[in-house]
Amino acid sequence: MNCSYPFKGLGVALVTPFNQDGQIDFDTLARIVENLIEGSVDFLCVLGTTAETPTLTSDERLTVTKFVIKQVNGRIPIMVGCSSNCTATAVEQIKQYQLDGIDGILSAVPFYNKPSQEGVYRHFAEIAKASSKPIILYNVPGRTGINMTAQTTLRIAREFKNVIGVKEASGKMDQIKEIISNAPEHFKVIVGDDSLAMEAIQNGSVGVISVIGNAVPKTFGKLVHLSMEGKFNEAAAIQQQLDPLYGLLFKEGNPCGVKAVMADQNKLQNVMRLPLVPVSDALHNEITKGFAGIKE
Repeated sequence: MNCSYPFKGLGVALVTPFNQDGQIDFDTLARIVENLIEGSVDFLCVLGTTAETPTLTSDERLTVTKFVIKQVNGRIPIMVGCSSNCTATAVEQIKQYQLDGIDGILSAVPFYNKPSQEGVYRHFAEIAKASSKPIILYNVPGRTGINMTAQTTLRIAREFKNVIGVKEASGKMDQIKEIISNAPEHFKVIVGDDSLAMEAIQNGSVGVISVIGNAVPKTFGKLVHLSMEGKFNEAAAIQQQLDPLYGLLFKEGNPCGVKAVMADQNKLQNVMRLPLVPVSDALHNEITKGFAGIKE
């Protein structure tokens, strides 16, 4: 999608494929990236939750980032995840990244230690000061344990011009609408829940960072792009088809569900790193049946 703002439309939170021995399968990663670009994905999110980033070493994270940058070769924008519940660590990671080829950094609300809203603000203030690249905030209370309020998000957006958006995965449409309605011009909302993509875009979100898009980029991309064009009746027909599938992908953890679909599609081996494991046989059968009717 050709636009001045780099992260509009369908973004995909890229999975990390592994071989049976648990090592990163770079040949498969290259094929996945090509499949997504051919499927008209608008941008990629590398080293997000879906990438099993907590199980990757620092060296692996840098290697994956460099590999994807080289594979993409400037064809679509790339954002890279850089998060920590230690502010100093997050700042140091940003300084260590080789940022050529990266269009933005996705950084999550600090997890586990549950800071106050003032603590969240100060955390992102330090990250904004340290980064030479645009920052996308990531609010995902289901994983971090706290919700970054609309007031805190807007405070950061107004004070730091290099903070250009938020990936909102709170699932709270009222909060999403409040941010959209009151955000400065440079700051956009990207939704982080596939099931809410159409509704969020209808209310002013500029796109989605998707999990299901790894498996069905053309189908989900059509829903997103129709929504971006204001063709909500046509988008709703696709939403109705996909609606029963969103929950299946997260029933036993992410990316366990989407990797099951991709294994069925022969896109990767169904391998995770502990503590994640492949979905149960019963759920895998349910997922296989659910996605059988979707033709890419």
